[in-house]
Amino acid sequence: MSDTTKPVRVRFAPSPTGKLHVGGARTAIFNWAFARSNHGTFILRIDDTDPTRSTDENTQIILRAMRWMGLDWDEGPDVGGDFGPYAQTERLEMYKAAAKKLWDEGRAYPCFCTPEQLAADREAAAARKDPFQGYQRRCRNLEPAEAKARIEAGEPYVLRIKVPEDRGDVVIHDAVHGDVTFDAKELDDFVIFRSDGTPTYNFATVVDDAAMGITHVIRGDDHLSNTPRQVMVYEALGAPVPVFAHISMILGADGKKLSKRHGATSVEEFRDEGYLPDAFVNYLALLGWSPDGETTIVPRDVLASTFSLDRVSKNPATFDPAKLDWINAEYLANMSDEDFAEKIMVPELVETGLMAEGDRSQDWLLTLASVVKPRTKHLGDVAGICSMVFGTAETLAYEEKAVSKGLAKEGMAAVLDAAHAALEAVEESSWNAEAIDAALEVLPEQLDAKKRLVFQAIRAAECGNLVSPPLGVVIELVGKADALARLERARTMAL
Repeated sequence: MSDTTKPVRVRFAPSPTGKLHVGGARTAIFNWAFARSNHGTFILRIDDTDPTRSTDENTQIILRAMRWMGLDWDEGPDVGGDFGPYAQTERLEMYKAAAKKLWDEGRAYPCFCTPEQLAADREAAAARKDPFQGYQRRCRNLEPAEAKARIEAGEPYVLRIKVPEDRGDVVIHDAVHGDVTFDAKELDDFVIFRSDGTPTYNFATVVDDAAMGITHVIRGDDHLSNTPRQVMVYEALGAPVPVFAHISMILGADGKKLSKRHGATSVEEFRDEGYLPDAFVNYLALLGWSPDGETTIVPRDVLASTFSLDRVSKNPATFDPAKLDWINAEYLANMSDEDFAEKIMVPELVETGLMAEGDRSQDWLLTLASVVKPRTKHLGDVAGICSMVFGTAETLAYEEKAVSKGLAKEGMAAVLDAAHAALEAVEESSWNAEAIDAALEVLPEQLDAKKRLVFQAIRAAECGNLVSPPLGVVIELVGKADALARLERARTMAL
């Protein structure tokens, strides 16, 4: 039985065979939040026993993704700890020692069956409709002297665990799914060490979890089928079985498992698409968990203090990009103008080449931030929203729709002339959005024209489009000289 009185120790153990994807990121978040909410220890372990696919480069990608998400680990790579090393390739001697102990105690044994023999046994079991079609235990009762002689003769062998023949059904007390029962008849004497001298996943992961004192194993439910075999290893090692919590898979909107065909799936892709780490972590945490079924904005500190396994759903979660966008926009909107300008807007503008670092005043930047921030869903939106402010009368690009609907209509030349006169009359010393709006506000009545048409023409002239931040603010930010020059250029397109 599990001992739930011990201090919580959980681990996230990715295989570095590629990028960190949404499902793995969500598993990492759940483990991190569970450790934090229980004042426990969060361990990062690199399960890199697949030599053909595991690379150091992939390990670094995973570490970068974890750091970007802000999931700090208490033990693991770059941090150390009392239970290292924290990469499986560096723990081979521990697996060998554990396997030898089981062999010496008669809980594991060498098997010399060839692949052809195993296949023939499976076919024979199927032909006689044997309910047990796993390994037929041919080598289970070999005399130790015979086994030793065959090994010394160089005959290849694997090491199998000896599942007790009287072992009843394996019942997993899962924190998410409740009791899950596995028929003991389906458990064969499975391989724990391959003939090439490497441990199998189900053996290595248990040796590590036992050695590291893991109290709770929180992972995707695609691992549920591995669990009965892993329980057999815990029992053979005489180690306490941790609490298991298998979380449901993440589906796309079409009800199929989330994959590349649904769009971005790796943490790096979401980072590059302009999502904030806090918003991304918030959204993934809600895929299968919620604090109360209603709250959607769950700041990191709240997640770290309120997360519990009893609020994790058994049902698959559906990835909804629109909801992620909404949460990201909420996080951006809740930043102060100062933070938004410093951390989001200025870096984006510098990176896209719209401005150089330090070439605008703080007041100017804060004014711009105040109108850009509420219109930003992703970091990549910033440059597009700001572009008209950084263009000049000569470089401003005019959208075709802005020209046809805003300028190329009878009477619009007169509107631009009136706007030019109104703005020219505004003193440089009081050139601000409030004064600009006041100067333009009287034009519709003065021209006996519809307000919508008047301001559509001015917006087209000053912004090059028909949808932009508040017009007075844009005109303030471009400056008086350029605002007048823009009206003069647009005048050549107006009727």
